[in-house]
Amino acid sequence: MVLVLLAVLAAACSAISRLDAPPAEVTDQLPILGVPNARFWLDQNPDALEAEGVLMAQREAAAAPRGRLPTSNFLAISGGSDNGAFAAGLLVGWTASGQRPQFRAVTGISAGALAAPFAFLGPDYDPQLREVFTSIAAPDILTLRRLPLALLFGESLADTAPLYRLISRHVNEEMLAAIAREYGRGRLLLIGTVNLDLQRPVVWNIGAIAASGHPDALNLFRRILLASASIPGAFPPALIDVESNGQRYQEMHVDGGAATQVFLYPPSLTFNRGSREYIAYVIRNDRLDPEWAITERRLLTISRRALATLVHFSGINDLVRIFITTRRDGVQFRLAYIDSGFQAERPEAFDTAYMGALFDHAYERARNGFPWRLLPPGFRRDAAIAAQ
Repeated sequence: MVLVLLAVLAAACSAISRLDAPPAEVTDQLPILGVPNARFWLDQNPDALEAEGVLMAQREAAAAPRGRLPTSNFLAISGGSDNGAFAAGLLVGWTASGQRPQFRAVTGISAGALAAPFAFLGPDYDPQLREVFTSIAAPDILTLRRLPLALLFGESLADTAPLYRLISRHVNEEMLAAIAREYGRGRLLLIGTVNLDLQRPVVWNIGAIAASGHPDALNLFRRILLASASIPGAFPPALIDVESNGQRYQEMHVDGGAATQVFLYPPSLTFNRGSREYIAYVIRNDRLDPEWAITERRLLTISRRALATLVHFSGINDLVRIFITTRRDGVQFRLAYIDSGFQAERPEAFDTAYMGALFDHAYERARNGFPWRLLPPGFRRDAAIAAQ
């Protein structure tokens, strides 16, 4: 019996096997699937991202009819778990208003990453966007593991195999080809994850991956979406296979929200606005007002409440950073978030009734001209403007 107990304890202390991570000094230079611009690192020299922007501008100009280029619209969608129904409802309602623009670039983190491909491809994908964020329940996203075994032997509290099946059902060859076509016209779809081995945020250039024609492009796209929604500890990380000098490695990627709740472009990037108009729309899938609750004097309750507070204000800081950056560059700023008028109860995560109510709330507001905020929270003067 003692030997069995020792064996169990030894197993509990051992890690689940994986291939080695690539050496830190070569990771940021690895050409994923042989595509040199498959991803960018937000915390390093922005030359690669700037070069991609120049290339996209050239393609856009070549695809556009002669004359002045139209307004350049950016869209950034934040994380927010089941609150992603807010972005989905807003976008579908925006279509119904007849005022939804085409976005030159779309970025997504976590739940925002799941919505971003549909938002990028436009109103034709609204039915799928609605389905993903209103017709699913917790069993469609995750399977809870047995708690003692998960804590002792596992890497997460839940298994996201159901989420991967959901992603695979909607993210198919047809979607990949459509993204590749739009990339060829000068449009960008960027999804954020965090490389946990390096502790660095990564931005994946989905259009370049889609346009590569590589047989593993679709699988990589699905893995990136899964990684971006994989909250560390709650969900297992996504392992992405890479190769360097003939040696196979695996990178460990998790929810991009571990580094930033929402992103547009790094402040270090030189933005050449020229004479055209630029508008950045930012959708925060959460509230800006704190949610009051009595915190019990228990370790898990206090830790969970503190973490929620950290994530809340981290998201607000991201909004301020984006605003200051866009203001510096002469880009108009528009912000949407879940307002205090929405009061539906949320009995559990991924409750279908809650998500449906949030979708409908955002849909109705957007259908009637969403009141986009012109400033992030914390500024003296605030204003709102309906989408024109």
